[in-house]
Amino acid sequence: MPTTQARTAVITGASRGLGLALARHLAREGWNLIIDARGADALEEARAELVCAGIGHVVALAGDVTNASHRQAIESAVQEFGSLDLLVNNASILGPSPQPFLLAYPLETLEQVYRTNVIAPLALTQALQQYLQPGAVVINITSDAGVEAYEGWGGYGSSKAALEQLSHILAAENSQLRVYWVDPGDMRTQMHQEAFPGEDISDRPLPEESVPGLLKLIEGIYPSGRYQAQALLKEV
Repeated sequence: MPTTQARTAVITGASRGLGLALARHLAREGWNLIIDARGADALEEARAELVCAGIGHVVALAGDVTNASHRQAIESAVQEFGSLDLLVNNASILGPSPQPFLLAYPLETLEQVYRTNVIAPLALTQALQQYLQPGAVVINITSDAGVEAYEGWGGYGSSKAALEQLSHILAAENSQLRVYWVDPGDMRTQMHQEAFPGEDISDRPLPEESVPGLLKLIEGIYPSGRYQAQALLKEV
């Protein structure tokens, strides 16, 4: 792989939605990108688009971030670039749709939700820690469901609450990194549609509208903490 001074980012869940929207912008800015998603066909389409849009390298790795061998593949790709400037833990799952109340929630499914939404982001951060240089950015994508008690959101919401506390402690333990747990707000995505089956969600903003808030954190000097992407855009 050619030597390059371009910055390098890992974005999980980047075949669609917020992950792809952010990757599109970073590609145009010349970043090297390592992207993953579970769906190989959609990920390959994203890779081809990003290659055409940018001048950096794009590595696409289909797989599940809960799988240790897949995380190893991501680490090997980062090793080729030598260092990592940005890690975006965006991949997550909703759980059953429609979502059941907690007293009827299948526990084996809840374990899967926690493995994907909580354990996997930490596991990937652990795997890539040696490549994260001082000042590197770690963004864990969260939700207002992690702080508000919405009926029927007990599985997904509690997993995001756990991710928020995990992120908070990670930031306290690693002052050399900028750790952000970011609520992107309601978005017109496949996951959001799954959360509201049969409903019209065309009034929700597209994921692209949350990207500028993420970019303010990536390019700025904000302290580690919890942020709402769309609120950041209102700052002067």
